[in-house]
Amino acid sequence: MEKKDKEKKLEEVLIKLLRKKELSLVTAESCTGGMLTSRLVSVPGASEVLKAGLVTYSNKAKRKYLDVKKDTLKKYGAVSKQTVKEMAKGAAIGNDSDIAVSITGIAGPDGGNEEKPVGLVYIGCYAKDHVTIKEYKFKGSRQEIREAATQAAMELMYACVLDNYGKNK
Repeated sequence: MEKKDKEKKLEEVLIKLLRKKELSLVTAESCTGGMLTSRLVSVPGASEVLKAGLVTYSNKAKRKYLDVKKDTLKKYGAVSKQTVKEMAKGAAIGNDSDIAVSITGIAGPDGGNEEKPVGLVYIGCYAKDHVTIKEYKFKGSRQEIREAATQAAMELMYACVLDNYGKNK
């Protein structure tokens, strides 16, 4: 990130970057419940790049709005690399968008187990028909996990845009 951009909030830097590169964005959130989209729309001009913000909390919503396969959810669960990949791809294709960011996880305080503990979050970023997936294990309260996941999603999106569309236009 450029020095002058470090003084700005990451959401401001992202909106500026997407506008400069003339890229469209869609978000597909589960455990963050719209927190990512909320941070992005707090930036003036976000409407020029943000096509949609989808909160798909239930498996049924993930299937209906993001084209996540029923078999994927049954075999791997809602909180998995496979699901977050299908969420990102389905969001991008279904909304004709250049970039899609998807988030699924267990924010707690309940719902975790040994295999998938509270704080486990998967984030996907779709660009140029490829999905980059990151796995995180956050600690803290439900709110802290959601905030950490939102921040991590913006960081991944920033890297994803630069990796796929270059630093210069």
